[in-house]
Amino acid sequence: MLDSGKDDVRPADVVQKSEDNAHPDQSPPRELISAGNTVLAAYFVPRTVKHSADRAERVRDYWLLDQKTDKYVKTTQWSYVAVAPGMKTAAVLERNLPASRIGMLDLATGKVARWIELDHKVAALSFSRDGLKLVATTYSENPDQLVKMEGSDGWDQKQPSSRTGFYVLDVVSGKGSWSEVKLESDPNDPMGDSFINARQDFALSPDGRHVWAGNPMGAIGKQFYDLTGAEVDVPADQKHLQWYVDAWQSPSGRLVAGDFAGEKWKTSSWVIDARTGQKTEVRGQQLLAWVGDTSLIAWDIAKDGKNEFHQQLVKVTIGSDKTVPLSGFRKGNDGGAGRWEPVFAER
Repeated sequence: MLDSGKDDVRPADVVQKSEDNAHPDQSPPRELISAGNTVLAAYFVPRTVKHSADRAERVRDYWLLDQKTDKYVKTTQWSYVAVAPGMKTAAVLERNLPASRIGMLDLATGKVARWIELDHKVAALSFSRDGLKLVATTYSENPDQLVKMEGSDGWDQKQPSSRTGFYVLDVVSGKGSWSEVKLESDPNDPMGDSFINARQDFALSPDGRHVWAGNPMGAIGKQFYDLTGAEVDVPADQKHLQWYVDAWQSPSGRLVAGDFAGEKWKTSSWVIDARTGQKTEVRGQQLLAWVGDTSLIAWDIAKDGKNEFHQQLVKVTIGSDKTVPLSGFRKGNDGGAGRWEPVFAER
């Protein structure tokens, strides 16, 4: 399986030379966590802010890695943070979403080096793998609004989605274009074939040639667009991508991180050959980020664990039964607010 696509030559095929930094006694982490060149660059803790009896908002509190001290430092200034490859810059949005400008944050100084002013308001950011492009998802309203339905005690996302399209921006110049992506769903039937989540963000495909997003109720679960906003067929080597599996495609493009498997081990996931679709089972309950082409960072539960939400970060390797703990276990008995969520970047 690892030989497939061996004739490809890509800049991402690099030797991982950085050592692992693990703190299995820390959750949330206080000190640097990394595996190879893949670093926990930040993490956030979501919380619900109530505005009225039936209106609320899901907000994120971020902790950013201070690279001088290798410790995570809380910031309440930003509503959304995306860290660029190389970890010198982060793209940030101010607290009130959607935002009318993007800040390019110098991670060495902690100050915004420049602002990118926009005509369409944005609520999500994602860098390309080479760090040269930035995709910003535009919304007409805050996609993190919550509503309480009549007769319900819990909070639900506000529907239908207010997503309007995306920008593809050049990181150096800040210039780019906006593409409108119309929602086809019927407001009277929000669970129809074109239903998307209130927050359904765009990102650049792993090879940087397209913009894509999930479509949970669509026929293939995802949609691809060219950089001008025209919908295109899913590229052959990316048909196995799942928008809800954070790790996506390996640096070489040969392998794709897949869904939960749970066959050979109680908690495990599939790794899929991007071209042939051949599956290999690997340790890890939920695959989060690649470490080179043969290892990944994942959430996993304890070997004797019964609570599927009592997870820690681990490094797993294709073809190995071994897991390497990287963080302590997250607390909580469900997947809701209040538990820290990782933001990874390559150094």
